[in-house]
Amino acid sequence: MDTRGKHILAEYHHCCRAVLNDLSFIEAAMVSAAVAAKATVVAKAFHRFSPHGVSGVLVIEESHLSIHTWPEVGYAAVDFYTCGDCLPEKAHQSLLDSLKARHAELMVVARGQLCSQQSMAVRAHQKVDSEGLQPSTRLDVIRESSL
Repeated sequence: MDTRGKHILAEYHHCCRAVLNDLSFIEAAMVSAAVAAKATVVAKAFHRFSPHGVSGVLVIEESHLSIHTWPEVGYAAVDFYTCGDCLPEKAHQSLLDSLKARHAELMVVARGQLCSQQSMAVRAHQKVDSEGLQPSTRLDVIRESSL
């Protein structure tokens, strides 16, 4: 069985605070991100906290997407864990646009690399900003072919 997957840990800063507190919007944005990644949604659960914040998860055939928001500071923490033919980078771009984030930081982790010396390996770390969303730093620490 092929257990390899790609796990993107994303932090979105300076997001539109109103959308970060809107459960319906967050759920729709996450479903759109899953569609952009070519993932198949099988279940979803979202919760709005009082006085503010939303947490949610999409269970996808290929693993999961989750989000936790802090509207009071314009911040969202997200993870996209996919395997197979999914494109988690597309999910990231979709959510970045939906949240209107001015800054994002990503860590890409290769998962389930049983043939390597370690099963998890950081493939890249990247910061982007709203000035054309160009990488401000990038660190590639694995020289293997991409997943």
